[in-house]
Amino acid sequence: MVEPLAGEVTVYFYAILFARYPEVRPMFPQGMDAQRDRLLRALLRIVDLVDDPENLVRFCGHLGRDHRKFGTLAAHFPAVGECLLATLARFAGPAWTAEIAAAWTKAYGTVAQVMISAAEEDEAVRPAVWPATVVHRVSRGHGIAEITVRPHMPYAYAAGQYVSVETPWWPKRWRYYSVANAPREDGTLTFHVRAVAGGSVSGALVNRAVVGDVLQLGPPMGDMTLDAAAHHSELLLVAGGTGLAPIRALVEEVARRGGRRQVQLFLGARTGAELYGVDDMLRMAQRHHWLTIRGAVSDEYTPGFRGSLPEVLAEYGPWYQHDVFLSGPAQMVVSARETLTLSGTRPDRIHYDPFDTPVLSAL
Repeated sequence: MVEPLAGEVTVYFYAILFARYPEVRPMFPQGMDAQRDRLLRALLRIVDLVDDPENLVRFCGHLGRDHRKFGTLAAHFPAVGECLLATLARFAGPAWTAEIAAAWTKAYGTVAQVMISAAEEDEAVRPAVWPATVVHRVSRGHGIAEITVRPHMPYAYAAGQYVSVETPWWPKRWRYYSVANAPREDGTLTFHVRAVAGGSVSGALVNRAVVGDVLQLGPPMGDMTLDAAAHHSELLLVAGGTGLAPIRALVEEVARRGGRRQVQLFLGARTGAELYGVDDMLRMAQRHHWLTIRGAVSDEYTPGFRGSLPEVLAEYGPWYQHDVFLSGPAQMVVSARETLTLSGTRPDRIHYDPFDTPVLSAL
């Protein structure tokens, strides 16, 4: 009932939240468009997972830990719940019955408690944010920059995870980027950032950040890690565009663990010029006999790299004996997943971070 009115719903929610509880306004950025989109995505994700308690608790736990960097306190949750339920009641109209109101009240209470508990447990073991200094920056062309930072405090994460980043030029605007390397001895992290149209944070990182600038990092997130692949000794990794970042980290992690898995890596792009990072990966394949690289270019003829990623996957498959990791544009992930499942790959062996999660798809 409410989803078709999503834009109006989120505008109204934040309007009454700030009117009733003005003390929370400073926690949010001046521009609220991305924040409104995240709220809607979170609500839709919660509804999608309502019959999947394990994943619902995992998702809400991620949200709770991630919200620490905004300064969120347990005392804020009742205010948000009050305004959220009032918003749903207003836009659902006659569909907002006493029964549905009771169900949403109970649901919000459960979500809030999971988030609060996760945040409290997280607070006992690590900070909410990590200052990190830019120590290296190199342009990869086509609006992509490779940015390496050194956190001021130890930063524990797993290869394949992503991290929220705040720049000094856009306070309170957090954007999410995958780490492009497995954990290093020197503690540095590398991000591959593409400047997108209208992207204030990505544009600043690509065109403005220099060595010496200090960024803020939120906690690592995401379940697309190598430990999720427990069944097969062979891996299929599929990357489109800057989706190469977490895939590269996974390759490095396989190497750190002694290269006991055979890894097939497919890289995809619309044009050969956009197929960035392929030279680095080919050099890795020369060092590691267990790594095989193939490419797919969909919109032009490039010797050795022809077709879309799903087409090339179908050509070299089947892949039902592999654990699969997908990373890249949402449409690529959807198409690749469909191709793989049709050829016999079990859905529970296909790993990717949900692209409808509110911490993704932000500019």
